[in-house]
Parts: sequence; C-alpha cells; structure tokens
Amino acid sequence: MDYDFSFFLVVATFVTGLVWAGYAGWWRLQPADAPRPEKEPLLVEYARSFFPIVLAVLLLRSFLVEPFRIPSGSMMPTLLIGDFILVNKYTYGIRLPVINKKIIEVGEPKRGDIVVFRFPKDPKVDYIKRIIGLPGDRIGYYHKQIYLNGQPVKQTPLGEYVGGDRNPGSAGSQLLLSEDLDGVTHDILVRQGEPSMKEGEFTVPQGYYFVMGDNRDNSNDSRFWGPVPESNLVGKAFLIWMSWDSEKPGIAFDRLGTVLK
Repeated sequence: MDYDFSFFLVVATFVTGLVWAGYAGWWRLQPADAPRPEKEPLLVEYARSFFPIVLAVLLLRSFLVEPFRIPSGSMMPTLLIGDFILVNKYTYGIRLPVINKKIIEVGEPKRGDIVVFRFPKDPKVDYIKRIIGLPGDRIGYYHKQIYLNGQPVKQTPLGEYVGGDRNPGSAGSQLLLSEDLDGVTHDILVRQGEPSMKEGEFTVPQGYYFVMGDNRDNSNDSRFWGPVPESNLVGKAFLIWMSWDSEKPGIAFDRLGTVLK
C-alpha cells in the first residue's frame, strides 16, 4: 500500500471521528446525575472541530475533484510549468480512496483526453499525458507522425513556436502543429531537424491506454515504458484554475479558467 495524502486523510478522518464519537458515547453511558466538566478535553475539542473539515476534504478530493500542479514541460503548449489544474475524479468511475478499487462505473476514457495517472513504474508519482490509444488500437509513430490503426492522424502546421521563459529545453526551432485525434483538436510541438523519439508500432492491450505528451520531443511517455493500466487512472484534467509564472514572477491571468481539450 502507498502511504500517500489520501491515506493520511482517511486516517485523520477516522481518528478525529472516533475520538469525538467515542467521547459523546461514553457520556451517554454515564448516570444522568453524573457531574460534567465545564469544557471538553482539549483532544476532544480539536477532534470535534477538525472532523467535518477533514471529512469534507476527503470526500471532495476522493470523489469529485483534485488539484494538481504541472511540474514539467511535457504537455506544452497545452499546459505550462506552473499551471495548476483541476482533475475530475468521477468521470472514469468512482473509486475508494487508498485502495483505488472502482465501485461504480461511470464512463470510459476517450482518445484525446488529458489524464492524470499513477506512473506504472512508481505508483507514488503522478503523471499527466494525453490518451492516444485505446485498448486494442495499433499505434504507430514514425517521423513525428502518429498512425492510428494504420491511418495517419491529421496534422496541420501552424508555424514556429516561441514559448518564452516557461519553455525549458527549447534549444533549436520548435514547430507548432494542430493535431486532430478523432475530432479532438489540440496543439502539439515537435523539434525541427531532429530525429523522432522512439519510433515503432505498439498494440495496446485490453485494460490499458497508450499516452503521449503534447511536447512530442520532450516527453517521457508510453513510447518508452509502455501503456497505462486502467486501474492507474486518477481522472480527467478539465480546467486551469491558477497559473504562476516564476520567471516574471506573477500570475498569468490570461490562462486562468482555460478549459482543457
């Protein structure tokens, strides 16, 4: 079991609830004329105050939405370093916290979804990428071009990309393209004049998803370590709620409220 923040939220909820309920239950067992203290013990007072707070955070974070911060440039130009996003936790099904067991089916991932998932090689680390291949798909990647079940995915050049201060590792010319993935149109980056990263064809097993970063020549993704198990999916990213540019520094107000696609 991974002892992450969800685990400590569950423990905190259980302990505070147990202390508060236990103290109240103990007093119910006392004689009606038993003298009561003017104040609750400090531990009980803290438990009564914090229990509803940690319970609300646990329910919100486990079943509705969870915030994440973007630490790398692998999803540029869609997501920049310093973006803070919200992730829908129920769109792919309701899971119990900590053990991550799905208890209610809701929906299935689609091509083009931006997903947060637990890295298969280290489940304590969260990654964010875009779903390219669904179970059973054949994904080819040659000369910076995706082939979906033998057919090239449409790409439209948009010109040279200038990313500014939040574009690390951008030595050399970067080309901005629009890519149409089953009707989900999004922008990607490729480095001109450099060979493609990890070319080949991959068949996605049942119960798995093939993911890639939008920054195709600067992304550690399924081309290198394989597909993501369905059980590792955390949720679908849907909104940038804050964006902090550490180089200026300051809030990038033009990115706030951006709906992700």
